[in-house]
Amino acid sequence: MVNMNELNNLDVSMLEQKAKSLKSELFTLKFSKLTGQVKDTSLYGKLRVAIAQTLTVLKAKQDVVGSSKTK
Repeated sequence: MVNMNELNNLDVSMLEQKAKSLKSELFTLKFSKLTGQVKDTSLYGKLRVAIAQTLTVLKAKQDVVGSSKTK
């Protein structure tokens, strides 16, 4: 789903958009499950991992930007 090399190459605003998009996709998947339309339940885990990876890279980049502003 998400390639760590791609995430590392994105800037902070793009990472925020990516995280928002993945969260929206997970939300949609949860409703699809309620209606019985989900065939591959492994997507839940994959999306949660992708969200976590995206937020981890985002937090690291925000820390770098924040620490460079304070110097």
